[in-house]
Amino acid sequence: MSPMIRSSRLGAPGFFRCGIGRRGVRSRTGFTLIEAVVALAVIAVALTAIGAVAATSVRGTRSLEQHLALVQTTRVVAATLPRTSDASLDGLTGDILGFRWRISLAPFVGSSGVYRPPESQWIPQTVVVRVRSPSGAIHGFETVRLLQRPQQR
Repeated sequence: MSPMIRSSRLGAPGFFRCGIGRRGVRSRTGFTLIEAVVALAVIAVALTAIGAVAATSVRGTRSLEQHLALVQTTRVVAATLPRTSDASLDGLTGDILGFRWRISLAPFVGSSGVYRPPESQWIPQTVVVRVRSPSGAIHGFETVRLLQRPQQR
């Protein structure tokens, strides 16, 4: 008879378990030390890969949050730009929660040089907004706004 005997405790025919053979010698069951070390190494490699993916995800999320904060600050600066034609706005700077910003104004320059509208009540002006985050990233935009020409009396 072999060391494998039929077990009636498992409930289903065809299942075998190791047990004591005919001569009373116990069969060897379990894992060797080498098998256990190999299994631990495989688990360590898998956990390291999962950790690397999680770290990359966290860095990407942090980068997106910082970029969003920079874009939102730029929008706030642009939305609070005074609507006057005051030339002293050129070079206006400030700070919002550690984000440094600067506004530059200049006459609108088209393909043929400085644009001088003929007899129009509107004067185009180039507005450049730049914002620097505490980490050093810079975001900005350039746009054109129309100012009403002062009425001559």
